[in-house]
Amino acid sequence: MIRPDVIDLRNFYHSSLGQVVRRTITRQVRQMWPDLKNFRILGLGYATPYLSTFRSEAERVISFMPLEQGVIQWPREGGSLVSLVDERTLPLADASIDRIIWVHGLENTTDVDPILQELWRILTSTGKLMVVVPGRRGLWARTENTPFGYGHPYSDKQLNRLLRDNGFTPGDRQGALYMPPGNWRLNLRLARAWENLGAKWWRHFSGVRIMEAEKQVYALTELPERKTRRRPVILPAARPVIAGRDLPRMGEDL
Repeated sequence: MIRPDVIDLRNFYHSSLGQVVRRTITRQVRQMWPDLKNFRILGLGYATPYLSTFRSEAERVISFMPLEQGVIQWPREGGSLVSLVDERTLPLADASIDRIIWVHGLENTTDVDPILQELWRILTSTGKLMVVVPGRRGLWARTENTPFGYGHPYSDKQLNRLLRDNGFTPGDRQGALYMPPGNWRLNLRLARAWENLGAKWWRHFSGVRIMEAEKQVYALTELPERKTRRRPVILPAARPVIAGRDLPRMGEDL
């Protein structure tokens, strides 16, 4: 599966259209996660454009980028908070992360189940995952001039099934990018109006779908008492007993 290179992703978010996309999606993310004070946050895929908003309040914010995509320095100033990883074996301890935001990742991978199971492992018992993917019904999945035109787009129903199958309980969901995926000036100036109209009149035709899911932890029920099953004991065959009157007398031939 062809996926955007890290340089292409960086260049897109440095463009005028990319800046509008970042602000638009960040508003929806913030609406769903308004307060993450003292939380540990992981961005997976290419999530760095959406992580800066959390740095002033979260305990820790880090970013992982997949091997197939490549990695780029983040943030620009200070120590690096980003690493290049294999998404199927994340270098984090069990239950070490409170929130994960996955952007430009799910739609570009064929190893979905192993990655989701790894995300489940590193989330705390009350942890949540946010997935940002191209919407199946939107215009953005139908053009390749943005990173959302690559990979496999999803509907809410498909996301629901995928997350449930991997131990998550789907929760809140929002749409974003109702504007056409064009870089012309008037389109960018009307971006906020497009979002307001789309959220009101054509909610299911957004360019991206944003879904939150909570880690599902199953309670352990008491195991029923097992009945001990006795194994049959096989004894050696009995030797025949000769009656006393049939015993040969001393000196007689047998």
